[in-house]
Amino acid sequence: MDSNVSSNNSSDPASLVSTKIVVAGGFGAGKTTLVSSVSEIPPVSTEAVMTEASREHDDTTVTPHKVTTTVAMDFGRLTLDQELIMYMFGTPGQARFWFMWDDIVRGAVGAVIVVDSRRLADSFDAVDYFEKQQSIPYVVALNKFDGTLEYSIEQIREALEIAPDVPIVDFDARDRRSAGGVLTCLLEYTLSRPKSGELVG
Repeated sequence: MDSNVSSNNSSDPASLVSTKIVVAGGFGAGKTTLVSSVSEIPPVSTEAVMTEASREHDDTTVTPHKVTTTVAMDFGRLTLDQELIMYMFGTPGQARFWFMWDDIVRGAVGAVIVVDSRRLADSFDAVDYFEKQQSIPYVVALNKFDGTLEYSIEQIREALEIAPDVPIVDFDARDRRSAGGVLTCLLEYTLSRPKSGELVG
């Protein structure tokens, strides 16, 4: 599948297939930015202004200019190849909102875990969550803040204990083409996995 994302809707709605994916990760990793970059509609966002009280709970050491945070979810839509509509649901990153995750991921065919390599520890819980899901394939997307990564992909794979078969890609959440490549990677990985009950080997 071409990594170029399309914003053209199919002329035959009956031929369209819709699917749901989840964009997860730690606080301030770039989830909202990813959804906003690729959505063909104005994304629905539940961003709220951060208060002094929330700053006591959320580490903004490496994101001092972040003034808003997702308190429920982000939502966007993207039409691919005029045959597939992808609905994107972004999760809140803070631990106090994790009770929403089960509802948000229900029915999802896959997930993207957005990681800020400067704060790997913030990604542990998201990785652990989807490891336990097992039925939901995921890829890890390393958001390149300032155009760089703090560690190599293999170092990050080892630190987060990501299985060898799980794709890890680097990208720029602000760039539509780059963010679209992450979604393409997820779809290709999802399609390559054995279906439920299918024998491998």
